[in-house]
Amino acid sequence: MKVIRRLEWLNPYIVAFNEPIIMRLIKKISFLGVAALLCLNLNQAGAQTAQRNFNLVFIGNSITHGSGLPDPLTQAPPVIAGQRLREMKGVGTIQISNIGKSGSTTVDWLPANQKLFLNAELAAAQFAADTTAQLIFSIVLGTNDSAIKGPHGAPVSPENYHVNLVAITDRLLTEFPKCKVIFQYPTWYSENTYNSSMYLKEGLERLQLYFPEIDDVVKGYAASYPDRVFSGNKKVFDYFKKHPALFQNEQGQQGIFNLHPNVAGAAELGGFWAAAIYTSVILQP
Repeated sequence: MKVIRRLEWLNPYIVAFNEPIIMRLIKKISFLGVAALLCLNLNQAGAQTAQRNFNLVFIGNSITHGSGLPDPLTQAPPVIAGQRLREMKGVGTIQISNIGKSGSTTVDWLPANQKLFLNAELAAAQFAADTTAQLIFSIVLGTNDSAIKGPHGAPVSPENYHVNLVAITDRLLTEFPKCKVIFQYPTWYSENTYNSSMYLKEGLERLQLYFPEIDDVVKGYAASYPDRVFSGNKKVFDYFKKHPALFQNEQGQQGIFNLHPNVAGAAELGGFWAAAIYTSVILQP
């Protein structure tokens, strides 16, 4: 009790005078000081535990959608991310909209194309009436962009990948002025990945060239849109590379390949996304 300690220097004078009035006065001041400190601590505790509500729109490809999972509606990474976030301190209600589209690239999501971006607008519009919640767009694109051939626009160069991310983000920030955007990093896939689209080693190497572009995009918004655009956990790539058991074993044109997470992998990925959203976005002012 700092107030009591600061008044201790008066004790000798209290004893010397032996004055009941002074004693009562000192006790009263001490009590008021203690009460003030208790109120301050309670207010701080209340502020720390105040809950905030969030509406999340997940933009992505088949991995976001939950392709190959027995029940994507309950097992897809966005669903798991929502569940994990609800368990975290300071988080109130969480609503999610998973608009991941299988096979999609950043080219497909460009606002100018008036295709998949319309889904993002519709998803956000569904949350528009909820003024108590923070709108967050979680974006993970790049896997299909990196392919040698197959997906729309592939292969997408790192430079064009950067341009596409900026075009998507600019429109989101303009149409939804209070929203926040987080770019999650793509996961690893095996070098023999070749289904209806060809990825292989060349694609995997190109995918990793996108990571610095994500960093540059986020850095570019730091001045123009401070505390609005963030990046996730880059370690997710290496984590999945070291844990092939987290993938579905899929038959391709060059044997069994790993591209889509299985149930356990989707849960791990959802955990990565939730942690990134919480530390990078939710804990921000």
